[in-house]
Amino acid sequence: MPVTLPNTAHTNRTRPARRLMNKPVLPLTYEQLDHWIESLQPALIDERFTVVAGILRGGAPLALMVSHAAGTPVVFLRYERATREVTWDSSLPMPAPGSKILLCEDIAGRGFTLADCMTFLEQHGLVVRTLTAAHDDLSRIKPDYSIDARGYFALFPWERQAHTERYRQDWIASDAGREAPMADDHVYATYAIDLDGILLPDVPSARYEADLEAALNERDLLLPFETLPGIDLRHTRAIVTGRPEMDRARTQTWLDRHGFGHLQLVMREAQIHDHTPAGAAAHKATAVLRCGVTHFIESDPVQAILIAQKAPLLRVIWWDAIARTGTLVASSAWA
Repeated sequence: MPVTLPNTAHTNRTRPARRLMNKPVLPLTYEQLDHWIESLQPALIDERFTVVAGILRGGAPLALMVSHAAGTPVVFLRYERATREVTWDSSLPMPAPGSKILLCEDIAGRGFTLADCMTFLEQHGLVVRTLTAAHDDLSRIKPDYSIDARGYFALFPWERQAHTERYRQDWIASDAGREAPMADDHVYATYAIDLDGILLPDVPSARYEADLEAALNERDLLLPFETLPGIDLRHTRAIVTGRPEMDRARTQTWLDRHGFGHLQLVMREAQIHDHTPAGAAAHKATAVLRCGVTHFIESDPVQAILIAQKAPLLRVIWWDAIARTGTLVASSAWA
C-alpha cells in the first residue's frame, strides 16, 4: 500500500534531487519485483535476448532476476553521471551487431542514464529493449517493460537508507558540488527501538488490568536489561513505544535515570491509535517512518509482523529479550 512520506532517493547515488518532495510512496520489495519479473517470463523467453544488461547498481538486481527467469546470460554497464560515460563492465564480450539485448535499470527518470546507455549499445549495432522497475510522470523514456508509478514515488529496497537525515544532508551537499562524497550505504543505518521488552522487562497485561496504578509504580522501579540488542545507541534516533502520551513524564523520568534520556521519545496518541496490538503497531509503523530510520527493533512478534506489513522496506527485527535473539521479520499478504 502506498504511504505518504517526505523522501529523497537515488540509484548509484544519482537519482535527482527533484525527488525530495511530498508524494505518495510506492514501496517495491525484492519479493514484489521478483513476482513481477516472474509474471513476464513467457514474454521475456519469447524475446530471445542474447544477453540481459543491468546498469550498475540499480539495474543489477533486476538483470539477475531476468537472467534466472528467462535463462539469459547477464552482463553489466557502468554509467558515470558526471561525464555521461558508459562502459561495458563484464567478463562476457559484447554481442555481435544485430543481437537483441534487454537493458535493465531501476527507474526511468528524467535524467540521461537510460538514454545514454541505450545510445551506447545502439552505436555498437545492438537491438535494445528496456526494462525498469518503475517509470513515473517525469520519465524521459517509456520502457518496454515497467511498473507504472505515475503519481507516486517508487522506492526500492536498495534505497531504504534514503529515509535518513544524514543521507539527505550528504546528498544535498553532493548534488551541490561540494567536496562531500556519499558514504557507503551501510554507513547510513539508523535505528529506532521499542521500549518495554527492549530496554526493560514487560509488565504482564493482567497486572495493569488488576491494579493500574500499582502496575505503573512497579514498572517505574524496573531496572534495564543487562543485555540489550547489539546496536550502537549512537546510531539510534528514537524510542517508539506503545505507551500512551499521558505516561510521558514518568517514562521520561525512567529514561533519564538510566542513561537513555538523550533519545527522542515517541508515544502513542490514544485518540488516534488504541492499545490493541493492531493499534500499537499502526502507531509504531507511522512514527518510525516519520523518524527516518532504516531499522526498528520490536519486542512483540505479532506487532513486528503488523509493522512489517505497513512498512515493507523497513528492517523490522523482533527481539526476544529472554532468549537474547533477534529475528528479521518480513511480511506479505497471503491471498
